Amino acid sequence: MAESHHHIEALLFDLGGVVIDISVERALRCWEPRSRLAIEQMRGRLAVDEPFRQHERGELPASGYFDHLRKVFQLDASDREIAEGWNAILVSEIPESLQLVESARRHLPCYAFTNTSRTHQATWTEAFPNVVSAFDRIFSSPDLGLRKPERAAFETVTKEIDIEPGSVLFFDDLLENVEGARAAGLQAVHVRDIGDIRQALRAIPAI
Repeated sequence: MAESHHHIEALLFDLGGVVIDISVERALRCWEPRSRLAIEQMRGRLAVDEPFRQHERGELPASGYFDHLRKVFQLDASDREIAEGWNAILVSEIPESLQLVESARRHLPCYAFTNTSRTHQATWTEAFPNVVSAFDRIFSSPDLGLRKPERAAFETVTKEIDIEPGSVLFFDDLLENVEGARAAGLQAVHVRDIGDIRQALRAIPAI
């Protein structure tokens, strides 16, 4: 039986993995010809490390993060070539998710909160206009200087939209972000596939 979400006044969606299809493998495949490592070794070095977190908060510029990637993956590549692989992670809009957001938005305000980078943000803003237009506002980690699952990040977003955390329903494909949202007082849904979004929206009395 679907969980019922009561007193929901706004919906908050992650982007990557929820409304934008992403694939880190595409970046590795792009960088592989420029790396001294085999693709299996490159996969083994994938990590959400501190430079990654700093980059998503806007604390580390693209040039600095690309230097880090150059060392981690042993790349003989220019910043432009590294950016090409970095942007290849962004695959396409997810039409079914966008349709659900657009339908829900007729009843409740819909916002997005994404951990991203300046490079990615510039790319998806231009490449995926339907994503940009689907939301009342998009919050990004480099703009906030905070990233999920930090409690302060969720507190800042709910303060900005002027709605109590307990009245916001958050959707994310990463369990650590879902748990972070719940710790900050939000209601939250772990999105493993499109059915999780559909089921949660059906359980909201206001929709």
